[in-house]
Amino acid sequence: MTDTRTLPQSVSLDEAGLRRVLAVLCLTEITSWGILYYAFPVLSVSISADSGWSLPALTAAFSLSQLAAALTGIPAGRIIDRVGPRTVMTAGSVLAVSALLVVAAAPNLTIFYAGWIAAGIAMGAVLYPPAFAALTRWYGDQHVKALMILTLAAGLASTVFAPLTAVLVDRYDWRATYLVLAVILAIITVPGHLLGLRGRWPDPPLPTGTHPVDHRDASRSRAFLALVIALSLGALVGFAGVFNLVPLLIEQGFSPSLAALTLGLGGAGQVLGRIGYLPLAARTTARTRIVAILAATAVATALLGIVSTVVALISVAIGAGLVRGIFTLIQATAITDRWGATYYGRLNGLMSAPIVIIMALAPWAGTALSAWTGSYAHTYLILAGIALLAALIGAASIPHHRNAGRDYLRRSRLSQ
Repeated sequence: MTDTRTLPQSVSLDEAGLRRVLAVLCLTEITSWGILYYAFPVLSVSISADSGWSLPALTAAFSLSQLAAALTGIPAGRIIDRVGPRTVMTAGSVLAVSALLVVAAAPNLTIFYAGWIAAGIAMGAVLYPPAFAALTRWYGDQHVKALMILTLAAGLASTVFAPLTAVLVDRYDWRATYLVLAVILAIITVPGHLLGLRGRWPDPPLPTGTHPVDHRDASRSRAFLALVIALSLGALVGFAGVFNLVPLLIEQGFSPSLAALTLGLGGAGQVLGRIGYLPLAARTTARTRIVAILAATAVATALLGIVSTVVALISVAIGAGLVRGIFTLIQATAITDRWGATYYGRLNGLMSAPIVIIMALAPWAGTALSAWTGSYAHTYLILAGIALLAALIGAASIPHHRNAGRDYLRRSRLSQ
């Protein structure tokens, strides 16, 4: 008789359940990213003007929140692997609402910092990594398509909430704006995660002959280290490039409004990139994808530092956005491409932690490089060199598996 304990189990939700989970996560990711992440840059000037707190001090509070998010992602991934995303993401949503209330009422910088650290812990429980883990386990072999749809939807976060935040702060003040945003967050994300992520959490898929059994072996491998370094350097280049694009374009003679429009067109390029990921994934290997996209990042970044005409800069900005869109999905699928979905949550949490920290430091790093080199154009050339280094390291991010699935079955039978 076949021992069913050694057989992989199928997904635990029917088609309607899978559609519900995907729709809920699309809505909650748009809302969470828009309110917890993208509202702050819109409000920071108003906060500084009203409170007297300096912009560097405010930015430091936000950077601390990203550090807290990175550290939270590791235990959150482990919990999700065991019990699923519902508890983690619901608790994160409740904490996010409470944190924004603290931020809105903060009478001094100490309380303001405490609110943002709490918000960072919440981000670690509600932003991309937990959502990626949920879809990867529930959707099984169809997870890439689900991840593509999720990132396409979440790409609208800044489009929706940056203008909304600007309208609110024009009508009210920043404190009232955060109160309104906290109410929106509570109405959408808390019941969304609590009610929308229902369903049996499927057992992890068993390792195959190409995937290792022990997550500790994977996390300590040279391939994992190379992957983390390559993606972290890629994130540094991508986020430093985005946050410093407007100053670069103004340095090249763009008006502020045209520079802002170009930044928005780059966001449209991200959507195109994500749409094109499925055919790309079907025709390439994991090694080819990571090397090619990081090399393309290097080329696009270098061109931004070299070309000077309006048409050329706008075209390259759109191309750079397209590459960033693909990069997001490469990051989302990096673990399953190399080690399968068995321990996706914890491995993705370990991988994402340094990437999130780098993302927090990237805007400052780009500004520091521009001060050191004397121009944003020179900064982009240095960033291009970093992306090229990341492509070389990415080539070493593919593990060598040796009969891991067979070893798993042998260990399972010996333990009976």
